[in-house]
Amino acid sequence: MVLPKKIVLRKTSLVDYPGKVSSVFFISGCNLRCPWCHNPELLSETGENYLNPEECLAHIYKRRGIIDALVLSGGEPCFWDELPSFIIEIKKTNPKILIKLDTNGMFPGMLEKLFSCENTRPGYIAMDLKMAPERYKEIIPSLTVIPDPAKTLKNSIFLIRESKIEHEFRSLALPSGFFTERDIDALSPLVGEAPWYLRPFRGGNCLDPAWNPLEEPEAIAENRIKFFEERAGKQKTILF
Repeated sequence: MVLPKKIVLRKTSLVDYPGKVSSVFFISGCNLRCPWCHNPELLSETGENYLNPEECLAHIYKRRGIIDALVLSGGEPCFWDELPSFIIEIKKTNPKILIKLDTNGMFPGMLEKLFSCENTRPGYIAMDLKMAPERYKEIIPSLTVIPDPAKTLKNSIFLIRESKIEHEFRSLALPSGFFTERDIDALSPLVGEAPWYLRPFRGGNCLDPAWNPLEEPEAIAENRIKFFEERAGKQKTILF
């Protein structure tokens, strides 16, 4: 297995996999450049605090009696071609472990590959919805080629919904009019009846420092999210 990625480890989490005690692997690399990203250090594969995959597998083995699940997050884990092989190695290390995948939806081909094999099929998926599909070109770096990002996003949503794997969608209610009712209207039909969790933007450690002071007062953020919730016709919003 080729091991090019560096991984940041969160040893224990009670919130990242619903109802399970989990560890989280934040895998470096991403094909998007969201200016509000809170993990800018993961856009590079260099750094002093990263583990390699072998060290992460050792963690899984050591804590096999403590954690129920593993969350593969990022960055963007589907950006890594060796992700299926890595999941197989994880399950060899702990056959009972549950896998949750966090993804940005820009890799439907990888999702198809993961879903097609029982040894790589996740038990839970959380997909981020940044904005209306037609706006995704706003957060694609100039040197990255995604021929039709809107179609790519829709393909991933379709695959996830059709997979029958337990899943959720989630969005940041970004401030300063960046995320609006037009985004809600475009995304709602794609989400369907699946859980869709909206949360307020928090400033700090953003990829673009200009976003750091844009955090809104809690009351304003809550009211706007309630408006979005009503607009979407859903009652599943969570603030955290």
